[in-house]
Amino acid sequence: MGRRFHGLSWQSQPRTASPAALLGHWEPSTAVSRDSELLKPNPSLPPAAPERIRCYSAPVAAEPFLSGTSSNYVEEMYYAWLENPKSVHKSWDIFFRNANAGAAPGTAYQSPPPLSTSLSALSQAQFLVQAQPNVDKLVEDHLIRGHHVAQLDPLGILDADLDSSVPADIISSTDKLGFYGLDESDLDKVFHLPTTTFIGGNESALPLREIIRRLEMAYCQHIGVEFMFINDLEQCQWIRQKFETPGIMPGSDRSLTLPSRFEEFLHRKWSSEKRFGLEGCEVLIPALKTIIDKSSEKGVDYVIMGMPHRGRLNVLANVIRKELEQIFCQFDSKLEAGSGDVKYHLGMYHRRINRVTDRNITLSLVANPSHLEAADPVVQGKTKAEQFYCGDTEGKKVMSILLHGDAAFAGQGIVYETFHLSDLPSYTTHGTVHVVVNNQVRSTSPAAWPSPRVLILPGNRPPPEPHIAGSRFQRLLPSRQVCYRRNGHNEMDEPMFTQPLMYKQIRKQKPVLQKYAELLISQGVVNQPEYEEEIAKYDKICEEAHARSKDEKILHIKHWLDSPWPGFFTLDGQPRSMTCPSTGLNEEDLTHIGQVASSVPVEDFTIHGGLSRILKTRGEMVKNRTVDWALAEYMAFGSLLKEGIHIRLSGQDVERGTFSHRHHVLHDQNVDKRTCIPMNHLWPNQAPYTVCNSSLSEYGVLGFELGFAMASPNALVLWEAQFGDFHNTAQCIIDQFICPGQAKWVRQNGIVLLLPHGMEGMGPEHSSARPERFLQMCNDDPDVFPKLDDFDVRQLYDCNWIVILLPFRKPLIIFTPKSLLRHPEARSSFDDMLPGTHFLRVIPDSGPAAQNPANVKRVLFCTGKVYYDLTRERKARQMEADVAITRVEQLSPFPFDLLQKEAQKYPNAELVWCQEEHKNQGYYDYVKPRLRTTINRAKPVWYAGREPAAAPATGNKKTHLTELQRLLDTAFNLDAFKDLA
Repeated sequence: MGRRFHGLSWQSQPRTASPAALLGHWEPSTAVSRDSELLKPNPSLPPAAPERIRCYSAPVAAEPFLSGTSSNYVEEMYYAWLENPKSVHKSWDIFFRNANAGAAPGTAYQSPPPLSTSLSALSQAQFLVQAQPNVDKLVEDHLIRGHHVAQLDPLGILDADLDSSVPADIISSTDKLGFYGLDESDLDKVFHLPTTTFIGGNESALPLREIIRRLEMAYCQHIGVEFMFINDLEQCQWIRQKFETPGIMPGSDRSLTLPSRFEEFLHRKWSSEKRFGLEGCEVLIPALKTIIDKSSEKGVDYVIMGMPHRGRLNVLANVIRKELEQIFCQFDSKLEAGSGDVKYHLGMYHRRINRVTDRNITLSLVANPSHLEAADPVVQGKTKAEQFYCGDTEGKKVMSILLHGDAAFAGQGIVYETFHLSDLPSYTTHGTVHVVVNNQVRSTSPAAWPSPRVLILPGNRPPPEPHIAGSRFQRLLPSRQVCYRRNGHNEMDEPMFTQPLMYKQIRKQKPVLQKYAELLISQGVVNQPEYEEEIAKYDKICEEAHARSKDEKILHIKHWLDSPWPGFFTLDGQPRSMTCPSTGLNEEDLTHIGQVASSVPVEDFTIHGGLSRILKTRGEMVKNRTVDWALAEYMAFGSLLKEGIHIRLSGQDVERGTFSHRHHVLHDQNVDKRTCIPMNHLWPNQAPYTVCNSSLSEYGVLGFELGFAMASPNALVLWEAQFGDFHNTAQCIIDQFICPGQAKWVRQNGIVLLLPHGMEGMGPEHSSARPERFLQMCNDDPDVFPKLDDFDVRQLYDCNWIVILLPFRKPLIIFTPKSLLRHPEARSSFDDMLPGTHFLRVIPDSGPAAQNPANVKRVLFCTGKVYYDLTRERKARQMEADVAITRVEQLSPFPFDLLQKEAQKYPNAELVWCQEEHKNQGYYDYVKPRLRTTINRAKPVWYAGREPAAAPATGNKKTHLTELQRLLDTAFNLDAFKDLA
């Protein structure tokens, strides 16, 4: 759209000359419709003022009394007049002079004679000079409004979706010439072209008739382009050059045969199967192929794609070139392993020769759930990772293409979240092609006027060449394809229930391939036998592939991987080992990492005084051979970087840390934007460390990091929530990708989620990472004690998400501390991290209770921060010999084997699960059945903790402390459960 103003109308003229008073008589005009807000030119007024004034939206700048004139515009005219009366149009000059002279209200403005009258009395030269601004405005209006009248809809009904109160568009008006103060006699007069236009080619002036013809060819045919909102002049001019330069359209393209006959074949063989076909938008396939071909010509080696389900099988077959028999297997074969997914959600990875450029190109289509836009950030993250690993810092080798349904593109917030990442330094992919498919129906409801501010391409109407041409310009702005959906929402739906008139029109439509063939035959480009031969040739290919597919009794999911990891697994997809290496480090490395973490490795770099104290404290801990959480994180990261493992930490405040504990990025206090990342100064040949504050997004950023982690198993990718509570806005990524990703798509992923969690009186939105939700989705059976060799590793391999350094990759969910970051007891010795040490799934009690276990009356099993509350209370009550406290560090997979040993160690003790979370939240519902399975249901497992509640936590500090004391009283009252036994 062009620039819009609120409708304003002149009511009366002030006697004073102050702009405030002048403007005080401007009030909003009534009944301003959606498009009538645009300023309309008045043929009775003189031509536009000089260029400085014509930059405003008003078609004729000397219109101070038009309904729709901006108050800012009037004020600017006034101040310009004060500086130099000749700098404004004569009508403004007269108005301001009269106003200053005290003219009565309503008399300051003097209407000039009609434009046609004034122009007719001029000489030819004078006429051309006076009319030139109007011609310039005619050119500008085609840029701004041309897409409204472009011939886009193959059904011819798109106008039905527009507001009926919108007046006829000026571009298509029958009185268009009169609208600009021109008439038929002026069509053969030659006018200079604006210096910013490209319609003239090598010519600087053209007859008015030719100017209008070329503008209509550029902006009012089968491609509509809306781009004047772009603030970057260079980008605007690039678009204008591509659309306005004569001869932009390519020659004929015959690639409609494959997508059309592919859908026809599927319909013929599996008429009762859902496949979400592309009928009605087959033109999408040659458009995508053109994008990929042109990208390959420009040096792109890798294209990563994301799309919803509609048309996915066609894209797999005819763009990525998946073997047809593998696609046909999806309709009949049995599944190899896992839960699998429906065929129109699957992705794949394929490297092949591009036939146009004769260059290798890798294509990856990312698997997608039914959440239509959920894969958008995943694709962007994977693209960023591939660019990172190949050193493509400008996005010239790896690029992404995202396909959208029009309703989802306009309606789902994740689209905006993904766009919002596009210019952040650690997230930009340097441009993405967005193709928006508008089939004029949103599931079962009609579509409104579709997504704004896009390149608009025609749908299934011949010829497809405009669509192909438009696809060449899409890396700069999204494109929208106006088409239709021949069937219902799926092939089993009856669309006539909800769109009877639209589908009556659709039923009349010939298939686009037939239409195009008839056009080419009529033009003599091909003949009927050639066309029929093409059809028969592709049909034979499909039939032969279908015959081969019947031999495939088992559906091998490995054929549908969208992100394979060459060399990481064996040829049959298994881990190369099933052992857990020690995660310990030698003392020299621990000391070295600690010293870097507590210093500034750059000269002449001034840090904040408060940070100096933090680094000093770290240095003292290193001398004492101890670490807190932040320093332990430094140790873990630093050791992996030494081994060549790239680490990427992302989130809303990760550089400093939400609780000001991390400080991985130091800022010079005297030089703006000068920073230092000490982690990148650890070793001479270390892997790079990326730590980046994200935008204020969880859904988009977690999806992005998931995609980044897909690209390589030899990287540690972490996303940290500002508070664990906030992960719920990213629940779709957790539920649809992270938890079931391997089961659905055989896609392993090592993404790590850091979720600060703890009941500390900070209210219901800053307390709980909702561990119960993650535990509910864990796939281990609570009623079965696993009988496994290599129990700990095998258990980890069989589960859906977890932990630590392994020969395979699983997502890891860590509930990280808040107050414990600075708790004096929450520290570890270097001795716990030396060679030969491992992650401890369970930490047994090591105090008096463990020395005389037969006398222990109660064992408290717990996890997290509550342990420190329990030990403090136990000490205060002098019950160290009566109550043992066992910490469960790995909740899932559940450590059956180690907890069985703990229960057997204390034969006479009650078993109690203690947690600070409410009973219907936290860990209890997950832990209780598994503990009972561990002890073969020999005794009860009691509960000590907060009562059930709807909210995660109270917002009242006093209530919080009361609840905490109540659970501690229950935990150490040895008679608490006698009446319940």
